[in-house]
Amino acid sequence: MSLAEKIVDARRILAEALAAHGGEHEIVGRAVLFSGGNDSHVLADLMVREGVATHAIHANTTIGIEATREFVRTRCSVLGLPLLEEVPPASYAELVEEQGFPGPAHHFKMYQRLKERGLRQARRRLVADPYKQRVVFLAGRRRAESARRADVPEYEREGSVIWVSPLANWTSEDMAEYRGLVDLPRNEVADALGMSGECLCGAFAEPGELERIEALHPDVGQEIRALEVRLLEAGKVPEERCMWGWGAYRDGGPASAVGPLCSSCDFRSDPSKRGEVSERVREAYARIEARRSGLSNQPALFDVESV
Repeated sequence: MSLAEKIVDARRILAEALAAHGGEHEIVGRAVLFSGGNDSHVLADLMVREGVATHAIHANTTIGIEATREFVRTRCSVLGLPLLEEVPPASYAELVEEQGFPGPAHHFKMYQRLKERGLRQARRRLVADPYKQRVVFLAGRRRAESARRADVPEYEREGSVIWVSPLANWTSEDMAEYRGLVDLPRNEVADALGMSGECLCGAFAEPGELERIEALHPDVGQEIRALEVRLLEAGKVPEERCMWGWGAYRDGGPASAVGPLCSSCDFRSDPSKRGEVSERVREAYARIEARRSGLSNQPALFDVESV
């Protein structure tokens, strides 16, 4: 199909979703889920041009890159799209300090705590009566994105929320053609990191990913490394789980489910590069112990001053 036909297909998906799940219910909003990635930006732009979107929702996970949040805020302002920026009840740091950094099997729990709860908050802002009202969540999920997404439904309902994926049948080439056609600005964070940067929970981190984040966004890298040290010093969780992205360095079980807002997440770690705790954590732990015993006046590897 041509791009024009794909746009018609997006209209079809939305119309069918409303016919199937709207019924006699009042539609109180049609909200684009805007992560800040380039794909969700295409969806936001298209839904505004089509006169569909009434709001945008962004999950401020408390462990994302501020430049991505600012990109979302700026683009929503340009598009004239009211933004609901939702912060979870418990921050990423609070969750990690209790349970350690997540690995692949813990991803869905992080999704629930950092993103899903924000979506529930947004739903409550828009839906006053769940028996009489519906809200549409417009997601940028595409079947061509990955094997995990190959069977993503075009639409479905969960309670008072109608989930719709208007771009379900779009390819990467379609997305690129649309961006070029309307001269859509790109998120530099997404281009540099290969992901939107709105959530850096580390559950599916690749070896060397934190170093890449540090090189591009030192403040975020500093925040993560300081959290590693706090966990090591507190001694409440196993040493292994005091390392951000530890799942990339050891053998483990299958990944947990991936939430509908985690399109860039996948079980990306290379098994050949796993099987050991990262050397940086060993060094940090040794320096902490040396500092405690008075054997060294050298600052901990991840102290703010040394990052």
